Amino acid sequence: MLNLNLPTLASNSSKPAASASAAASGTTAVSTQQCYIHPVVLFSILDHYLRRSQSQERVIGTLLGVRSDDGRVVEIRSCFAVPHFETDDEIQVDMEHHSSVFALHKRANAREQIVGWYATGAKLSKYAALIQEFYAQEAAPFNAVHVVVDAEMAGGELGIQCLQGAPVGVEAHAENCLFLPLPYELQYPDAELAALQVAADSAEAPEGVATLVSDMEQLERTIEELRAMLARVSAYVHDVCAGRTAANGVVGKYLMDMLAVVPRVDAKQFSALFQSHLQDILMVAYLTNLTRAQLNIADRLQRIA
Repeated sequence: MLNLNLPTLASNSSKPAASASAAASGTTAVSTQQCYIHPVVLFSILDHYLRRSQSQERVIGTLLGVRSDDGRVVEIRSCFAVPHFETDDEIQVDMEHHSSVFALHKRANAREQIVGWYATGAKLSKYAALIQEFYAQEAAPFNAVHVVVDAEMAGGELGIQCLQGAPVGVEAHAENCLFLPLPYELQYPDAELAALQVAADSAEAPEGVATLVSDMEQLERTIEELRAMLARVSAYVHDVCAGRTAANGVVGKYLMDMLAVVPRVDAKQFSALFQSHLQDILMVAYLTNLTRAQLNIADRLQRIA
């Protein structure tokens, strides 16, 4: 257990403080300009908060992810909880647990590294600068990202703040830290999007239960979304050609790259390929149901015998 206060932080740390070393060498840590957060990170933080002891007002943990080559773009992919105990005078953080869990995580995800830390609450804690100093050493030579999640939803919604620390003052001290807002976006693959949609549907359901849609219903929804996107793109192109909307070079480049990878297929040929693929899906679903029924019948006959 490490006491994160000013005297012990300066004496117990095996690494030189990030701000102190930066001040001595005349260089500063590479600051982050954009942050992407996966939804599983927020769910892990909320789960950690719900499982906390009654004496704890907030929880903290370590953020893991990957950085771009220059270190200015961070993608937070996962996190893990770090036990801590805080009083009015000091805060104690279990660094042995932090080190052991991170070592185990590196075995499964060698690319992911420590990018910062998280905490729950509607505002920053008075110990945030001290903890930020520790994670700045762990994330060196890059700046550590701090994510604050309002798990109690004081403002009526799940408040999320993405921050980074900046040293303030001539002398380098852990308490001389100013937290600056950092732009962030929630990033998720298509597979996670389907799970998030089910979770959103369950929140609006009368009993809080949502049923999973079938493959055909999911295919129908995907086709409808694709048609809606094509309609928006077509309307934008027509407006640009008619002079009603100013042309955007970036959007035009994206559209050109997208059309370049689409193969030229005749409408009749595409319809035949689609119908053939659809029939294959229906055949696989039929064989799956038939196999399941045969296994159930065989199991019941075996029990009777």
